[in-house]
Amino acid sequence: MSSSVSPSVALGRRALVVLTLINMFNYIDRWVVPPLFESLKREPVLGHPSDARLGSLMTAFVIIYMLASPFFGALGDRMGRTRLIAFGVALWSLATATAGLATSFLMLFAARATVGIGEAAYGTIAPTVLADYYAPDRRGRIMAIFACAIPIGSALGFVLGGLVDTHFGWRAAFFVAGVPGLILSLLVLTLKDPPRGLLDAAPVAHAEGTPALEALRHAYAVLLRNRLYVLTCLGYAAYTFALGGIAAWLPSFFERVRGVSHAQAATVPGAIVVVTGFVGTFAGGWLADRWLVTNKQAYWWVSGIGALLATPFALVTFTAESPAIYWSASAVCQVLLFASTGPMNAATVNIVSPSMRATALAFQILVIHLLGDVPSPPLIGWISDRSSLGQAVLILPTAILIGGLFWIWAAREDARAT
Repeated sequence: MSSSVSPSVALGRRALVVLTLINMFNYIDRWVVPPLFESLKREPVLGHPSDARLGSLMTAFVIIYMLASPFFGALGDRMGRTRLIAFGVALWSLATATAGLATSFLMLFAARATVGIGEAAYGTIAPTVLADYYAPDRRGRIMAIFACAIPIGSALGFVLGGLVDTHFGWRAAFFVAGVPGLILSLLVLTLKDPPRGLLDAAPVAHAEGTPALEALRHAYAVLLRNRLYVLTCLGYAAYTFALGGIAAWLPSFFERVRGVSHAQAATVPGAIVVVTGFVGTFAGGWLADRWLVTNKQAYWWVSGIGALLATPFALVTFTAESPAIYWSASAVCQVLLFASTGPMNAATVNIVSPSMRATALAFQILVIHLLGDVPSPPLIGWISDRSSLGQAVLILPTAILIGGLFWIWAAREDARAT
């Protein structure tokens, strides 16, 4: 291999490792909260919050995350990306640690909302950096590797939160989750920001001299006219509605409805996610890239079929009473759901111009959270307060089904167009 190529390959691999590691801590900080719900509910200084208020902790983060994403998406298409990422990592880590100092529910709520600002800077920009290091036909696998950090980080968040809460209390869980990110933020500054669109066939249209607000309006108009992008976002929104509800309430469901111990309810689902998430995410990305050789719509087909197959297993997870059945159904459901993660990120960056990838990802974040996991955790909590948690979670399989149907629609639309 020539010397002119080797540095790019090495830098790409280094960026993949660093950004994937940080993505893992991104999800640790995000999902350390649900296993603390039962302890927070018993905390006098927080006012013994209701299920609806506990669900709002997840919503607080997501609302700020989705509102801040368009801002950072616009910056990510016009400014140095690694500095923006470093800022985001440092901010969300500091906010997570601050939650451990909360002396009221309002303070805890504000800390979790601030986490959303930091993660918006990271979530909108990091995938675009990776997209510029790797060619389009490799992005399914690369995004799958990057996305493998999602289940691992989510699971570690659940396990870390449950174990630290059990032995040291809920405040310590926030400290342990937040502090490492402050160190990782410095690591991002050592990465090289690659030229935008270097490996894409289409030329990159730059917006120098165009006012930022005008450029943003133009970008959104282009995205909304992109039918594949719209269908991809709608499917992702339904999928996110389901995942947000599952992640927020699964530990409490097993503890309250199935009678599983607090420690087991917090740690066993996380242990399952480590395995199923890694297998599902990596297998989905690998399968989609292989299928892409003969089918240009492979990214949507893998995601859509996976969601449809996951629907009955989600229903069994919430209705079966035998531990052997509901734990097994949960594992199969998660493998099928996580298979969508890499292909959907790859599909999004491939169907938009390299010059507006951060904006496209940011707008996608806005849509999927506004329609997805902003309403789902508090809605489930609201239904639970008026009936039972066992009844409330039954809305989730339907959301998975809807997501799969949108992605299959996108695949058929693209096939007709080509």
